[in-house]
Parts: sequence; structure tokens; C-alpha cells
Amino acid sequence: MYGYDFDRQKPIDNYILNFFCHELMLGIEVDGYSHELIEIFNKDLVKEARMNEYGISVLRFSDFQILKDTENVVHVEHFITEYEKLNNKKTHPQPLFRGVGGV
Repeated sequence: MYGYDFDRQKPIDNYILNFFCHELMLGIEVDGYSHELIEIFNKDLVKEARMNEYGISVLRFSDFQILKDTENVVHVEHFITEYEKLNNKKTHPQPLFRGVGGV
């Protein structure tokens, strides 16, 4: 998206981010139903706090949002647009999902 590379299943510290863009310092997590369980939810909070310590912002989406509520997933695009504004980068629209190998 916008020419940024996202790694899948990126290990950072003792955690794995579903998707990670180093240039944006952005992690994206896609949560299945198990993340609604309090134990998993609490682990997610700890993981996200740890990523924030590294300067990584984390966006979370549920499986439902990815499959049925794609308008909500456009928040990734808003994050990137704000990043580019703050860093004086020129945006160049491209498809939201590039396919294999990244978002």
C-alpha cells in the first residue's frame, strides 16, 4: 500500500506481529474469536504495550472486520496518510492490498 513493504509473521522480541512495516513502525494484528477470551485479551494488551515501547503502533482488526466490514479496515490507509503528512512524503494511491507478500 502506497509502496510500503509489510512483512508477514514478523518476530519482534518474544512476540510475532501478523503484519509489520518497519518504515511506518506499524504492526497490524488480525484477531480471531479466541482474542475475545479474557486471558488472550490480556496477553494482547501486554504485547501491544511492548510494541509501543519499541515505538511501534499497533492496529487491530477482527476476522469479522476483515471479511465483512472492510470500511473499518481503511483505517490503515488513514494511518499511512497521516504518517506521510507528518514526514512530508508525497502520497501516491495504489490498491489497498497488493496481494502475496504484503498488505
